[in-house]
Amino acid sequence: MSTLKMKEAALIYLDKSGGLQKFIDDCKYYNDLKQSYAVYRFNILINPSDVVELDTELGNHILHQPLEASQVFQSVCFIAVKTLSLMGQLQTENQINIVLKLTHLPPLPSYSLDFCEFPHDYTSQRFYMMQGIVIAMTTVTKYTQGARFLCSDEACPLSKGFQYIRVHVPGATESATIRNDFLCNLCSSSLQEDRKFRVLGDKQIVEIIPAKALHAFQGYSNKQRFRFQSLTIFLRVPSGISDSFRCLLSLTSSSCWKFTAILANIFASQIVPPGTYNLLKLCLLMSLVQTSVRNKELEDSLDILIITSDTLLVDRLLNFSINLVPRGIRHPVSAEIFPTVSRNKYGTGAVSVQAGSALLAKGSICFIGDLASHKKDKLEQLQSVMESRSITVYISGKKFGDDIDQQMTFPVQCSFWSFVDLDSSSRRNTQKTNTLIGQMDCSLIPANLVEAFGLLINCNESSPCHPFLSNVQHTLKKAIDPEGLLYVASKQFTTEDFEKLLAFAKNLNVEFSLEAERMIHGYYLASRRIRTDSICGSKLSSSALKYLVSLSEAHARLNLRTKVIKEDALIAALLFETSLTLKYGATVFCVAPNAVFPFELYNEEYLEKRDIYLTQCQQQLLQFIATYGPGTTIFASDE
Repeated sequence: MSTLKMKEAALIYLDKSGGLQKFIDDCKYYNDLKQSYAVYRFNILINPSDVVELDTELGNHILHQPLEASQVFQSVCFIAVKTLSLMGQLQTENQINIVLKLTHLPPLPSYSLDFCEFPHDYTSQRFYMMQGIVIAMTTVTKYTQGARFLCSDEACPLSKGFQYIRVHVPGATESATIRNDFLCNLCSSSLQEDRKFRVLGDKQIVEIIPAKALHAFQGYSNKQRFRFQSLTIFLRVPSGISDSFRCLLSLTSSSCWKFTAILANIFASQIVPPGTYNLLKLCLLMSLVQTSVRNKELEDSLDILIITSDTLLVDRLLNFSINLVPRGIRHPVSAEIFPTVSRNKYGTGAVSVQAGSALLAKGSICFIGDLASHKKDKLEQLQSVMESRSITVYISGKKFGDDIDQQMTFPVQCSFWSFVDLDSSSRRNTQKTNTLIGQMDCSLIPANLVEAFGLLINCNESSPCHPFLSNVQHTLKKAIDPEGLLYVASKQFTTEDFEKLLAFAKNLNVEFSLEAERMIHGYYLASRRIRTDSICGSKLSSSALKYLVSLSEAHARLNLRTKVIKEDALIAALLFETSLTLKYGATVFCVAPNAVFPFELYNEEYLEKRDIYLTQCQQQLLQFIATYGPGTTIFASDE
């Protein structure tokens, strides 16, 4: 009766807290995948204070016997699945893996784990809080969250179904979850794992010491001897991404291109329909994850300039994107982009330096709107800053009542986004007619400024990324229901999911594989060679290699990888070559405007076609490098 009462209380809590609706949505997501797993993982957010107020016994179980409490919620969730017919592929209760995520613990001493204090409680398997300093950490590896076993005797009824399910529990080792000595309870035959149903998760081990232990490194001594010992902690599923994206990443693990393709396809479905502006959305996502101050370097940026005939829609899309990351700044026209000097208004005689939008966007994005809205001197300043990634402020001693002149230099650690209106009246009246194949008319923009932007993207009605009819339908639907979620993708992958994904990807430290490095350098040398003439010299700036490196790293980060591989280098080369074609026209390495997204992504079949197409592009790139890249060595995969 006590267990039944706790189950009733758990159901009431889930209903009141919104956890039941989230569980139903998660079940629908798993059901839509049309794929069976050994276990299905569900995270349930628990507020201990609310649970204790509802039912003290259930609250006590959650705080002091969390494993038993998880079983209570497991039973409730299984009944909900069967009663509401949520998941047809779920057969047994053991297939549900419930993870309780507590919002907080009571602020009492018994819930804090301090290894500097005695006595220690080593036996209680419950939640604790601990603060410390990480002194060592391993790389992220895989562990088994759940596995399915079958009886080896085909005549046994338990040789089918999901009767033998092994689920990892806190504190268990891999050998405890996966072993080869399990026996069937019915016929005593050995059990064998059905490997295609194994569910993997991420694991990382860290060593933590209490903050007090720092005294040992500070020469601290009060004539008392002391010692410290680190605490080893196993972090399970350390990736800070949602279950939806984690599942999508697992389903697309066989391809190096599918995950980012789907991300671009469904991104910003609140602003544009899925499947539209895929090239632009991919570049925006790459810029968002690449821009940071993770290594205190000035090279972690990816500037984007967009040429478009629909400035309103592009403006909305860029404005939506900058709100997904901290310190994303939309520059107001009436303000200054870069620091300015003025007399201190408090009458102290000191000089005041106002930061400006670019410095406020440190480690993030500075969206400066339409380039045409800025004066010539400001655009020249923007070009100088984008090339040097720093800004120097001069303080006149004569003007501000000082004996000497001063200057202050600030690093500019942000990416700049901007667009140009293709249909502006001044542009229509001055268009050039002698442009080369594939070249865009950028005559209204200073050539050096266009070059300063790492990526130039074309989004107009004649381009593949601008389907007109679907955008009109989207606008009409939004006018009728402004807050409504018009697409399934908007419900499965929320704005919060994208925020978590971007935050996690930004902090990944990536390194180049040897073949990716060779491909990037080979493409750079080959492209520089064919775009060089005896009169103007090379059209590739000195920063071209930096852009290629940034693009490669960004695609790897967006794939949640820590190593840049040749598939990332290919996407970087295609994006950069598309940008070069818009600036200078096509060359022998002729890349179609829609090379990165050659097909509309309707289903798995089209994703497969895209993979085949990109593989062909990779072979063409290797051939281009072998032909025009002097001194480069390109190895085939089997070599």
